[in-house]
Amino acid sequence: MIRDRLKQIVVYIKVFFKWTVVALAVGLTGGVVGSVFHMAIDQVTHVRAENGWILCFLPIGGLLIAALYGVCKKYGKIDTNRVLESVRKGEKIPFVMAPLIFLGTVITHFVGGSAGREGAALQLGGSIGYRIGSLFHLKKEDLHIVVMAGMSSVFAALFGTPLTALFFSLEVTSVGVMYYAALWPCGLAALIGSSVARWFGIGPVKFANVIQTVSVGVVVKVVILAVLCALVCILFCLCIKKCEHCFEKYLPNRYIRAAVGGTLVLLLTILVGEQTYNGAGMDTIVSAMNGVARPEAFALKILFTVITISAGFKGGEIVPTFFIGSTFGCVIGALLGLDPGFGAAIGFVGLFCGVVNCPVASVMLAAEVFGAESILLFAIVCGVTYMMSGYCGLYSSQKIMYSKLEAKYINQHTN
Repeated sequence: MIRDRLKQIVVYIKVFFKWTVVALAVGLTGGVVGSVFHMAIDQVTHVRAENGWILCFLPIGGLLIAALYGVCKKYGKIDTNRVLESVRKGEKIPFVMAPLIFLGTVITHFVGGSAGREGAALQLGGSIGYRIGSLFHLKKEDLHIVVMAGMSSVFAALFGTPLTALFFSLEVTSVGVMYYAALWPCGLAALIGSSVARWFGIGPVKFANVIQTVSVGVVVKVVILAVLCALVCILFCLCIKKCEHCFEKYLPNRYIRAAVGGTLVLLLTILVGEQTYNGAGMDTIVSAMNGVARPEAFALKILFTVITISAGFKGGEIVPTFFIGSTFGCVIGALLGLDPGFGAAIGFVGLFCGVVNCPVASVMLAAEVFGAESILLFAIVCGVTYMMSGYCGLYSSQKIMYSKLEAKYINQHTN
């Protein structure tokens, strides 16, 4: 009996040290790659902002990305859904995914496509994690975990939010099921990734602490805003899926699709008369947090992002989601009688929760980005937007394991 107990203790110790070593390797690699990627995006964004004529190369940028992915089409589907499938089914992640998404996202931001960087975080991280797991000769079940650890490390490096990165990786693949075995490796990898980013001089995404007194009136207004945010989530996700379908149906050639999409974004930019909706749009998010946003900003960002992503540009939809949520929340929050800056924060967190279906990660995001003073209100927002956004989502490979309306196992893909 004692001998069996000792053997069991030895097994736990071995597993702990195994994941410590693997997480260190993943966290350091993901942190460095994520930091270099972050600096590259900042640099090309700065160059484009200083030289508006670069926007004229939007169609050419789209063609270049299409050519890069066309060369690698033999590897099959190379996107965020491939990473999610790897976590759930153990599908192999080709190493070529990392340089492809790196270059594709940098090109997108350089020419002015409306995209974020979390898609790159998940694909870079997943590819890094899978490669390191293979080098350590981990078994198939462990490869699932090391892929999540890679996602955590690069996400944390890019956004400086290790808790959000940890729980996002645990939640996003199968909503309603937490991969608790991945807590230690993902947590350590996220911590190391964010620490490496700080060493590179990259600060976290953070805004002034949001403090809002809790009262019946405030809760009612917050719930109303959260419901409206859920409707915007549905609109955004449906627009992306419908537009992608239309582009693929009527423009089946990837090169024509990229050129047409790039041209449309260019024409829209000329029509609007400014670069507010090109790239990530962090300056607009900051303005919304300060209580200033245009009423049409969220709708225009949806339009720019939907065309950019549907045409084949790379980068992801999360940062545009932050833009859409913060500008929408700022405007509608003010109409409801809330502080516009607080309304922007509500929209920022609510839209994120609704499109990725990760309520725990969303609460962590609120705490890390805005502080914990109003965390109860943010938790309410996450609960409402998660429920009211239905089964829509940005990632078609994501599965909702349990019903949002009752304690019922459903195991269905997002729609």
